Amino acid sequence: MSNVYSRYGANYQSVSFNFEAKSLNEVGFRRDHQASIPVNKRDEWFQLTKTVEVTAEAEGGVQFEVEQQLLDRLEERAQAAVDSLPLGGVAIIENERGGLDQPKPRQSIGNVVLEGENRFHFTYRIEPPLRIGLYRRRKESGAF
Repeated sequence: MSNVYSRYGANYQSVSFNFEAKSLNEVGFRRDHQASIPVNKRDEWFQLTKTVEVTAEAEGGVQFEVEQQLLDRLEERAQAAVDSLPLGGVAIIENERGGLDQPKPRQSIGNVVLEGENRFHFTYRIEPPLRIGLYRRRKESGAF
């Protein structure tokens, strides 16, 4: 069972990371339909232990490769946060999908001279950070 969730309407749906440079929404999540948590039951069933802000940076000379490297780093760091959960815990993506706090790759382009030729140099970073709430299961919760 997945232990990563994102809000869809009145429920948190289980999701998997879908960080892909070729997609329109690079920092995305794919619903896997394994489990859901009603939004109004989150605090009854789980207790927030901490919120982790995950970000990444990458730079290089090939735009697509640099962006994918950035997203791979972000996924690795996000997965490390999820892996730190206690048994029965869940990770909830706190950023609002499509909102102003949706994590996105931000790009800056510079020029470098390499072997006498002008080349582009791409620098990417994730802004704002991906916020992941780490929750432990409450002992008294009977459901889920």
